[in-house]
Amino acid sequence: MRMYMCIDLKTFFASVECVERNLDPFSTNLVVADESRGDGSICLAVSPKMKMLGVKNRCRLFEIPKNIDYIIAKPRMNKYIEYAANIYAIYLKYIDKEDIHVYSIDEAFLDVSSYLKLYKMDSLSLAQMILKDIFDSYKLTATCGIGTNLYLAKIALDILSKHSVTNIAFLDEQKYIKELWYHRPLTDFWQIGKGIEKRLNKLNIYDMHDIANSNFKKLYKEFGVNAELLIDHSMGKESCTMEDIKKYTSKSKSISSSQILFEDYDFFSARLILKEMVEQKSLELINHDLVASSIQLYIGYSKDVIKSTGGSKKLTINTNVYSQLVKEFLQLYEKTTNRSYPIRRIGIALCNLYKQEYEQMNLFVNEHIIKKEKEVEKTVNELKLKLGKNVILKGMNLQKRSTAMLRNTLVGGHNG
Repeated sequence: MRMYMCIDLKTFFASVECVERNLDPFSTNLVVADESRGDGSICLAVSPKMKMLGVKNRCRLFEIPKNIDYIIAKPRMNKYIEYAANIYAIYLKYIDKEDIHVYSIDEAFLDVSSYLKLYKMDSLSLAQMILKDIFDSYKLTATCGIGTNLYLAKIALDILSKHSVTNIAFLDEQKYIKELWYHRPLTDFWQIGKGIEKRLNKLNIYDMHDIANSNFKKLYKEFGVNAELLIDHSMGKESCTMEDIKKYTSKSKSISSSQILFEDYDFFSARLILKEMVEQKSLELINHDLVASSIQLYIGYSKDVIKSTGGSKKLTINTNVYSQLVKEFLQLYEKTTNRSYPIRRIGIALCNLYKQEYEQMNLFVNEHIIKKEKEVEKTVNELKLKLGKNVILKGMNLQKRSTAMLRNTLVGGHNG
């Protein structure tokens, strides 16, 4: 029988900030947020004590009750990455890297099937040993879900471990059906968001029991091939293994970038941000000797007054050159963006990437000019990698509402 663990570092960012201050996360009111962005700043994490007081992750500073005194810690992504790497090193003390899948900065799956016999202990004892090592080494509390497949390990973590005195919970298919078949809401279950829940509710489906006993033809009509996953999960089944994850390679490659703007931007100001984002992705493509054959654009508006706009477009020329990419993006931007509403979110993606060596010649462009531009951008990229992203800037990066210089100093969109 396979046995998996899913380990999560409890309120990771906030707990790290507490540990760095020699404070107990379970008795300290602390939120991780950049208050320089104003009261509307999103709290990336809140300490367990704050959660006990009803404050939720991802809330905004102004939503925290005024009667609560708390510490505001500015996000330090490099510090969190350092802690995450150290925790990963603890996993490697017990489990080979081929049996570990890092799901996010604070969460990982471990296939412990072949290690229980080696250590002569059951899965609960091994989990307790790993969690104790994490706490003894870094004073961070972790929770763990154990399951006979990856899905059950994740569900045991998300739904049951928080109610366990040991911070560890176990599920097999029988226990899942017995304890969670009637659990509500459906959004507590992995990979079921509010949109999917709403569509299931339309079919009079409100829990896993309802899915397992529903008309499968209706499910396939509503969800297509994804209905198979819902049906399997309703019975606690999951065919994907750690080996499958390690072997997986995406058929279609793409790179993307998005940012939430610090304030509302009008149509023309947001155009500048789009150009900066395209420049950054162009340099990334050149650095990896890749070219794109299509692009995607997403524009989100302030306070969601209207639905997001954007779309996709096949490029007239497969390329990684900034002048060509920005021309295509601006055409899509001007064609699809509503000019009457302030913009707050911009996302871009360069899709269907392939190696530049397979790029076909194009009779409608001046290859000599393109080659020269590529050489300049490659030199710029090398200097940025060696000396820092702000070592060379374009004139547009110095304009008042530019965000490039600031974002070049951030890690994952937050302070390093």
